[in-house]
Amino acid sequence: MSDLLSYVEVQKLFKELPKAHQELLKEIVPGQIANTGIQRILQLLLAERVSIRDLGTILEAIAEVAGAVRDPRMIVEHIRSRLGRQICSQHTGPTGQLALITLSPAWEDAFASSLIGEGEVKHLAMQPSRLHDFVIALRDRFEEAARLGELPVLVTSNAVRPYVRMIVERFRPQTAVIAQGEIHPSAKLRTVGSI
Repeated sequence: MSDLLSYVEVQKLFKELPKAHQELLKEIVPGQIANTGIQRILQLLLAERVSIRDLGTILEAIAEVAGAVRDPRMIVEHIRSRLGRQICSQHTGPTGQLALITLSPAWEDAFASSLIGEGEVKHLAMQPSRLHDFVIALRDRFEEAARLGELPVLVTSNAVRPYVRMIVERFRPQTAVIAQGEIHPSAKLRTVGSI
């Protein structure tokens, strides 16, 4: 879906915005961000199956950080926190609860200590054997949850979510990885395991 969102399609979405949001768009484009930058951000959201229907909120979130943050992936993290209600609702089960598998403090530390780089430009440099251990633990925990009829999301800290997601999408693309900061206060949570 993200590959289908062309520049022309994004321009059509902009034309359908309410007047107030079109004014906001004029304030941030091109001074703080280019149209192609917004297109890339929308593609990244769609790649993680996050709806972009609430384009007004997405633009407001971009405007909040676009002057200070340049990396589209970091802007997406801010947008996801603003779309917390939508993200939680999307993954809420038939019982009205959001089933969670949490990332243990040990794995949180392992990911955090494996980040290299400065500022916005960070990369994961975890040893392959540690990554293999993580993937095995992830697979086992989610298969166990599936046997019990659960479809949980993996919850991590805000700081490591994009890097955990990068690994999870290679082996379990259907598994949603959400940050603690994305969990809306009204969400009813049920922890079904930990990695």
